[in-house]
Amino acid sequence: MNDYKDLIEKVDKIAKSDKIDLSSSEDLSIAIMNLISIEEHLFFTAQKTEKPQYLDILDEVRKMRADLLKKIIKDYEGEVWCISKHLLAASMRLMEVGTKEQRKGNKKEAWEMFQKAFRLYSLFWAINLKVVDIGDVPLEDGNINFVGETEVKLKGTASPFDKLTHIFKKAIDCCKE
Repeated sequence: MNDYKDLIEKVDKIAKSDKIDLSSSEDLSIAIMNLISIEEHLFFTAQKTEKPQYLDILDEVRKMRADLLKKIIKDYEGEVWCISKHLLAASMRLMEVGTKEQRKGNKKEAWEMFQKAFRLYSLFWAINLKVVDIGDVPLEDGNINFVGETEVKLKGTASPFDKLTHIFKKAIDCCKE
């Protein structure tokens, strides 16, 4: 149990440090999600209307999104930049699907979509706050080793996503001013 508490303290310390204003960064990540969606809509609008001018606007939005993403993703290797972008995009889309299912009265399906969205969002933060050392992610046993820790202990058989989600539920609070 101490490993888990230590990890929460580490993430909380990162969140409160001068290195990153996690509340602002969390807001920024949601804005980036929306910019990704705007890019998608501009693409489809250009195709549906056959007006390439929408692609010029898409380019401007893309540049803005990339500039803002640099404020969160300061240090990356390989394809972590693109992985991060796609984690945010997939999280946003799953939130959209969950909202539509909720509106249709399909609460169970909605909840499943929302859980998946939050798992992806948690993974985005785990990678970009370096809570997870990608080099230590095992290929077979499914246990993720967190930086400085052997493993987060949760009741039952928790998946790596369950562990990440649990950590970020405790550590990230967008309502902190």
